[in-house]
Amino acid sequence: MGIENFPVQLQAAIQQGFLAREFENGLKSKLGFRAAADRETFSVGIGETITKTRAGLKAPVTTPMNPTQNTNFDNGLTSTPWDVEQFSLTLNQYGDTIDLNMVTSRVGIASQFLVNANRNGIQAMQSLDRLARNALFGGANNGVGGYLGGNTRVRTALTAAGTSVAVDDIRGFERVIYNGQVVGVGSSTGMTVTVGSEAYTLTGATADATNVSTAPGGISGTLTFSGNVAQSDGAEGQPVIAATAPLVVRPNARTTTAGLIAPTGTYGSSNWVPGDNLTMDCINQAVAQLQNNNVPMIDGAYHVHLDNSQLRGLFRDPDFKYLYRGAYGSEAYRDGTIIELLGARFIPTTEAPQQTSLGAGAIHRALVLGQGALVEGNFQGTGYSDLPDADSALIEMVDSVAMVTREPLDRLRQIIAQSWYWIGGFALPTDVTASTTVIPTASNSYLKRGVVIETL
Repeated sequence: MGIENFPVQLQAAIQQGFLAREFENGLKSKLGFRAAADRETFSVGIGETITKTRAGLKAPVTTPMNPTQNTNFDNGLTSTPWDVEQFSLTLNQYGDTIDLNMVTSRVGIASQFLVNANRNGIQAMQSLDRLARNALFGGANNGVGGYLGGNTRVRTALTAAGTSVAVDDIRGFERVIYNGQVVGVGSSTGMTVTVGSEAYTLTGATADATNVSTAPGGISGTLTFSGNVAQSDGAEGQPVIAATAPLVVRPNARTTTAGLIAPTGTYGSSNWVPGDNLTMDCINQAVAQLQNNNVPMIDGAYHVHLDNSQLRGLFRDPDFKYLYRGAYGSEAYRDGTIIELLGARFIPTTEAPQQTSLGAGAIHRALVLGQGALVEGNFQGTGYSDLPDADSALIEMVDSVAMVTREPLDRLRQIIAQSWYWIGGFALPTDVTASTTVIPTASNSYLKRGVVIETL
C-alpha cells in the first residue's frame, strides 16, 4: 500500500498495523445481535436483491413396502421430492467518515489518528448490530415479519360486528408463504388469525396513513377478514395472533403487551405481589419451544439477548432465589450477572429495543435465539478498487467492513479523511417445511428459531 503521501508521524502507525488494530478493537468492543448471524458472501454482478432457496425436509416413512409391488426397475417406489422455501436478501451500503486536520491537530496527531479509527470501529459495530436487531424484531428482507410479527392487539374497539379491525401492529399479517413463495394476503391466499377467542380468515392488511403503533418499529393499521368479527372479540385490547406467528412469551400467561401488570405492595413484605418481571419459567418456555422445533444451539446454548434492567428482574423471581438460596459464593449473586442457565446463555446488551410504559411500566424484550435464526450477507466486492495499491488511499478489511484512509487532497493538503463502509444485509430464513409431519413437536410458525420474551 502506498503511504508515502501521509505525514511521517502516521506512517509508522500504518506500517505496524496500529490503525487496523484500533478499528478492530472498536468493532469487537461488545457481543450483540450480530453474533447470532450465519454469514454468507454474495458474489458481484448478481444484482442488489438475492433470492436464496433452502431445501426442506422429507416426511418420515412409517408404512412398510408391499412385497408384491417390489418389482421392475422402481421396486414399487415412487419418487417424492423435498419441498423448498425461499428468502430474499437485499444488499445496501452503509458508512460514515471523520476528518483529521493535521494543522489544528498538530500536537498528538498520531494519537488523534488512532482515536478516530477506534471511534469509527465502534460506530460500525453499533450500526451493524442495530441492523441485525431490527431485522430480528422487524423482519427486514423476509416479507413475513420478524419475531414480533403476527402478534398484536385490537387498538380501537368495534362498536358492532364487522370485517375490519384496527390493530397496533400489522407486521406479520401482510404476507403468507404459498407454495414456497412469499405472497400478499388476499381472498385466495388467506391467513388464519385468532382475534379474541375465535379464529377468522384474514384477507387484507392496510397500514395507517399516520403510524400510531406503540411497538418498536411497529406499523399500525387495519386488518380485513372474510367474515364479520364478533364485537366481543373486537373489544379494545383483545389479542390478535396469526396462526403462523412466532411465540411471544409473557409472565403469568399475559396475552398482550398491554396486559402486563406492575408489582404492588412493598418488596420483601407480606403484602408484596410480584409484577410481570422476567422469570425462570419464561426462559424455560422459550428454550422448550426452540427444542421442540429442534433448533440447534449456538456453541452449546441458546443466546438470550436482553438489557440489564430486564435481567435484574430475574433476581426477584422466587424460583431463581430458591435455586441460589444459601449460595453465598454464587457468582450470579456476587457479581449480579448470569452467564448460562437452563440451556441459555445470557448476553446483556444496550441495543435491546425499548418501549415506554402502556400504564404498568416500561416494557422490555429479550430475544432467545438458536443457530440459523439470522443470515448476514456480505458483498464480495466490499473493499475492492480498480486502482493499484500504489494509490494514495489505504483500504483495510476488518470483519467484512472496509476501513478507508485517504491522503489530504484539499488545496492546503491539511485534511485526512478516515472512513468506513459495509455493503450487505440481514435476512430471517423461514422453516415452513419443518412441519408436524416431519417434526411432531414443531410449531406452526414461519420463524421457528427465536422466541421473544416480553416483561416489565
